[in-house]
Amino acid sequence: MVEIGKKIKQHRLQLDLTQEELAQRTELTKGYISQLENDLCSPSIATLEDILHVLGVSLQEFFSEPKHEQVVFTPQDFFLSKNGDGTNTWLIPNSQVKQMEPIILTLPQGGQCEERLPFEGEEVGYVLQGKAEIVTLREKFTANAGDAFSIEGKKQHFIRNAGKGECKILWVTTPSNF
Repeated sequence: MVEIGKKIKQHRLQLDLTQEELAQRTELTKGYISQLENDLCSPSIATLEDILHVLGVSLQEFFSEPKHEQVVFTPQDFFLSKNGDGTNTWLIPNSQVKQMEPIILTLPQGGQCEERLPFEGEEVGYVLQGKAEIVTLREKFTANAGDAFSIEGKKQHFIRNAGKGECKILWVTTPSNF
């Protein structure tokens, strides 16, 4: 059961409003706000809408259950997929619903990833290990371990391992589209 009064109080306190300030802004009495917050009475829909308007919360938001968004992801959450000669390690499951999509691209010596076709967005990368070559239709750029790169999505490109041994890159695209 939704504790309307308790939720009203939480939202009021988040805005650093007193009961008196909320009462003035909703043209209600401080005593009525106190009774609501202590669940001693129930507001009409119209009154609740007025209160929520002042608190900046819609009816839908107010009555929906809070989402428990996962913040920390461990190796058990990761999954692998093939990318050209290399492997993508997907760091954030279901990241396609987010604005960014991070992977770790691992390329064997001499290997390269699939060619990235133009898209609306951008990519950034950080070379964790080895030496990477970012190849566009007209240019080549080299990034060593500890270097970062940024490339517009509208440039068709791929990444190649230009060093000896394995190359690992933390690669993030926005919007997500790997």
